[in-house]
Order: sequence, then C-alpha cells, then structure tokens
Amino acid sequence: MAIDGARTFLDKFADPAAVADYAAGPPRYVPGFADLHRMTGILLAEQVPDDAHILVLGAGGGLELRALATAYPGWRFTGVDPARAMLDLARGALGADARRAELIEGYIDDAPSGPFDGAVCLLTLHFLDAAERTRTSVQIRDRLKPGAPFVAAHASFPQDETRGQWLDRYAGFAIASGADPVQAHGARDAVSAALNMLSPEGDEAVLRTAGFRDITPFYMAFTWRGWVSYA
Repeated sequence: MAIDGARTFLDKFADPAAVADYAAGPPRYVPGFADLHRMTGILLAEQVPDDAHILVLGAGGGLELRALATAYPGWRFTGVDPARAMLDLARGALGADARRAELIEGYIDDAPSGPFDGAVCLLTLHFLDAAERTRTSVQIRDRLKPGAPFVAAHASFPQDETRGQWLDRYAGFAIASGADPVQAHGARDAVSAALNMLSPEGDEAVLRTAGFRDITPFYMAFTWRGWVSYA
C-alpha cells in the first residue's frame, strides 16, 4: 500500500471510539509490547547522547513516546504522524513530558531535516508497499547523523506456504490476550488480504537498499519482527 493506501487506512482514526480505545489494542496483538519499547530505548541509548534528539515516525497514540520519555528524561523528540486525532492522543499520553516533544501532522517528508541522533518507527512501515517503504527508509536515513541508530519493528513474516499458519498464530495470541475473537479473526483476515506484507528477508533488503548498515534483528514474536541498523 502506497501513501494513498495509507490515507485510506487513516479513516479508522476518524472514529473517536477507535481512537479512545487505541491504547488497549497493541498489547493484545503484539507479544512483548512493553518489552519492545524497553529494548528500543536500550538500543538507542547504546549510541545516542544523554540529550539526544530522536525522530519518531508513526508517533500517533504516543505509547512509544511515553515509554522513551519516561525512561530517558534528557531526550527530546520530534514525532510525525498523519492522523491528527492520534497526535492529540499522544499529547495526552505524554502529559508533562509533552514539552520535550514536537508533534507534526504528516508523513516523513514533513519531518525536519535534522540531523537527528536516532530514529524509531514502530508498528508502522508494514502499511507501505516495498517501494514506498524503501523511499521512507531513505528519507529517515537522510535525516540521521552518520552512524545514528534506527530501530524499526512491524509486521513481517514468511510469505510462503506457512503464511496462513503464522496468521492463525497472530489471531490466537490476540484472543489469548483478551481480544474479542470476532475482532481478532477480522484483523487476521485484513492482514491476510494486505498485499504489502514482506518477509523478514524482504524487510532487511529494504533497509540495505535505503543505505543502512549493520542490520541486526533483535525482536521476533509470531508475525512481528524488529531490527536495529545504523545510518
């Protein structure tokens, strides 16, 4: 799905009920969701200074912003997201730490040129097809200082004959975590119908093509993968 397709996806965030319930969703569908945030902070902190400026693409909702701001009180953030209602939610999630975050409505092209000390993009890039994912990754890299870390995690799983089994596990985890079974199976079917899903090997190829180096997987949980790489 290219940018126009991503805009279609944004329609769900025009629903106040969906926005209000957003925070409950990721922990049900993403194994180790809070741990993913903690690992992201650790990977960034290995390389960035105590007063780092971090770019967060797909910052709507503010869950990763809140986790990082709480754990690293010297960092400041520029968060970018195309959904205004989700950015409002992020401001609320940040509370007093909102003073350390500039929140921008838009896409990667709307982000400042930086250079940033590090970047994060969680649960977002799978909404883009391979070409747009590569273009976006290039734009992220171009906004980073040389050697700066980039942490990305999103849906990425084998696109071979085992694809259906992985999707069943995705739904099964959500149900076991308290999601409504009808909604969980609906989410499974939506992911199954998406033509923009890549295998882990395909996602690593995107990062290489975008110019990132030392690409290292650090997170694997059913249909989810995460990598740290460097500009």
